[in-house]
Amino acid sequence: MDFIELEGIEGLRWSWNSWPTSKSEASSLVIPLSIMCTPLALMESSELPVIEYEPLLCINCGAALNPYARVDYRSKIWHCPFCHHKNGFPKSYSGISENNLPAELFPTYSAVEYQYHYQYHSLVNGLSSSSSSSNLTACSAVDPKVGPAFVFVIDLCTPEDELRALKKELLLVISQLPENALVGLVTFDSMVRVHDLGFADCNRVVLFPGHRDLNSTQIQQFLQLQSTKQPSVGKTAVVQKQGFLLAVSECEFIITTLIEEICSSTTVLPGHRPLRATGSAISVAVGLIEGCLVKTGSRVMVFTSGPVTIGPGIVVESDCSHSIRNHRDLINCHASFFEKSCSFYKKITQRLCDASIVLDLFACSLDQVGAAELKTPVESSGGIMILGELFESEQFRKHLGHLFKCDNNGNLKMCFDASIEVVTTNDVRICGALGPCVSLRKRNSLVSDNEIGEGSTNTWKLCSLTNKTCIAFFFEVNDTQKIEPGSAFFIQFITRYRYGATGIRRRVTTVARRWVGKGSPEIAAGFDQEAAATVMGRLAIDRSERHYVRDVIRWLDDNLIRFASRFGDYIQEDPTSFRLSSNFSLYPQFMYYLRRSQFINVFNSSPDETAFFRLMLNCEGVVGSVIMIQPTLFQYSFDGPPIPVLLDICSVSPDVILLFDSYFYVVIHYGSKIAQWKKLGYHKDPNHENFRKLLEAPELDVEQLIAERMPVPKVIRCDQHSSQARFLLAKLNPSVTHNSTYNEGSEIVFTDDVSLQVFMDHLQELAVQG
Repeated sequence: MDFIELEGIEGLRWSWNSWPTSKSEASSLVIPLSIMCTPLALMESSELPVIEYEPLLCINCGAALNPYARVDYRSKIWHCPFCHHKNGFPKSYSGISENNLPAELFPTYSAVEYQYHYQYHSLVNGLSSSSSSSNLTACSAVDPKVGPAFVFVIDLCTPEDELRALKKELLLVISQLPENALVGLVTFDSMVRVHDLGFADCNRVVLFPGHRDLNSTQIQQFLQLQSTKQPSVGKTAVVQKQGFLLAVSECEFIITTLIEEICSSTTVLPGHRPLRATGSAISVAVGLIEGCLVKTGSRVMVFTSGPVTIGPGIVVESDCSHSIRNHRDLINCHASFFEKSCSFYKKITQRLCDASIVLDLFACSLDQVGAAELKTPVESSGGIMILGELFESEQFRKHLGHLFKCDNNGNLKMCFDASIEVVTTNDVRICGALGPCVSLRKRNSLVSDNEIGEGSTNTWKLCSLTNKTCIAFFFEVNDTQKIEPGSAFFIQFITRYRYGATGIRRRVTTVARRWVGKGSPEIAAGFDQEAAATVMGRLAIDRSERHYVRDVIRWLDDNLIRFASRFGDYIQEDPTSFRLSSNFSLYPQFMYYLRRSQFINVFNSSPDETAFFRLMLNCEGVVGSVIMIQPTLFQYSFDGPPIPVLLDICSVSPDVILLFDSYFYVVIHYGSKIAQWKKLGYHKDPNHENFRKLLEAPELDVEQLIAERMPVPKVIRCDQHSSQARFLLAKLNPSVTHNSTYNEGSEIVFTDDVSLQVFMDHLQELAVQG
């Protein structure tokens, strides 16, 4: 079964593509019944039908009309495949027949997109008999709409040269924004300044003390904003007239001038860090949007260069004698500000989700900035977190430029104010979700009491959505009624979101799978090793937020032993007889690299880096997540085209070039002979054309590799035995170490970690014990 090809059709990856008929049998599978869902995976696909009217919903369970519905064309009735309720077609479907189907009933369309505007007239025309596809049209009167809002929150404690680079990129962004986009400007050091963009005579600001924790009402009172009435779904949002948040067409000159005039706050006491009130600035920016804008989509974009040293969200005191917290401090509860700051940001998270605001963090600093505390609001709101060293870096420029790309119609490629509703048949229960989403706590009979991640609901809120946003959904079997093997069950994902000036869209994806009997070979045939590894990675991260690392690793090992014992072919008490079929053989390898990865093993990583890595794994799809867990390694040599090689120290050789991709950074590793020839300039000699092409090949592949990847990975070029070769060696399987017997001249790894072979030997010994 080609799971990647199937994902291209459905936008889904299932850990198990065939499900057992009882809860106990499902539990014995070890890996949960789960689906990795990328709701907008087919966003730019020409094969995705776009329908200009609202979906037809079942009046009983809320499922949308889909290809699995049974239709009585004579009576104009359709039977919902989820709850078996009879629903009548409205008058707009009067022309429906077997030869004149609407797009949502086409058997080849597992996903359809409904695009409709804010105001509708009733549909009065039936289906055209001249076309076999649906051509229902909504006669809509679309009012001019307010664009998304962007509040730029700039750290004035940034060094002058770095601030200059940041301002240059922000001015470029503003010049490219649609005219109806709203912009606001907040700057901060020890004080927070909200700039009035509607006052052209001078630089007029409202000052907030950085040490105070003000609530939304207080912030709006200081800004003299009046709360706006919440519009109903599908109505045009109302923007309170004021000068702090204006359309680009009204204030482009003023905001450009203000950004150009921003200067660095250089007054810092000797032996102290700058007084930086990032938490207060974020709270004020969120309060500004809460008071001015109602759910048209907005982003609070924070650009900072150091840790919070004052006010809510504080990370470390300004006195440099106090070191910034590390993982050991967090474990031993010696990080005095951590719990209080996390509590503050949890309140911010709720405000963000209530108002559909996205929080982005762009941190360029050699020190930690407090990303570990900020992880929850950034991840839950679907925001972006970038940890870099310089605002002048290519990585920062590329990512900011990619974020503000527009489509052919001039709309920003940003989706806001999204929600995902999951509808299932009665024999399936919904346990929860893990990813950039928040539970809306909407329970019904489909929701399980077994809560995983964001659970106790069948609907989740997403403040932002991209074509790469991926959420893991978890299910369980409801075997209160007898389930017949071979019968089908259905799951439907209804994704609602706001996109540009086109109004509200709904993506409806409906899929079916079959129940199978106990011991059916279809269970093994339908196992997706990559999806399973990704799901376990997210579950491990979720556990690591509440447990010690050693407990998480023990949990992973226990589950792997149970899995190997369940699906291995072996003779009891005979480890040498242990075998795993090809459908399962890669999974233990994924677990080996997961337990050694930066997501679980936090040694040599700061809390900020760990937060960033975990956030990325929780948002990325299966293909990217597998690269994060088990990086790829390609070998370039004179013997032929590049080939994939084992992620093993034995793959390092003097006469080859290795291209290593760990998703976050890419390494081009030159063997010692290749490096020596390169230093001697052989690639410049026309007589060594093959050598020049060999050096160029990985460079060309790297360009293609990182072209669309966000965040842009760091590219490291290193020679064998150089200091930067550690980025490669640290991830390789240490099959040859300083403690093992090895041939003279071969590469070794100085580590006490067990190799993959030793790991597998132990696994086999434990698995065969039954």
